[in-house]
Amino acid sequence: MDMQEYDDLLRHLVRIAAQQDTINDDLRASIRQQTAFNADVKTTLARVETLLARMIERSANGRDA
Repeated sequence: MDMQEYDDLLRHLVRIAAQQDTINDDLRASIRQQTAFNADVKTTLARVETLLARMIERSANGRDA
């Protein structure tokens, strides 16, 4: 491999590494957004479960299940 081929290959590898860094940053941002979204969903689910439990208690008031 001559010096020009080596330099071309090295430049190409540097570009690939830079692109991979960008992809990794984007993935980290997506994961942070997904984590926040999941937390919101868990909070909403807990509230729905609480409301549902209260509704079931009222509808079964004094009756055997």
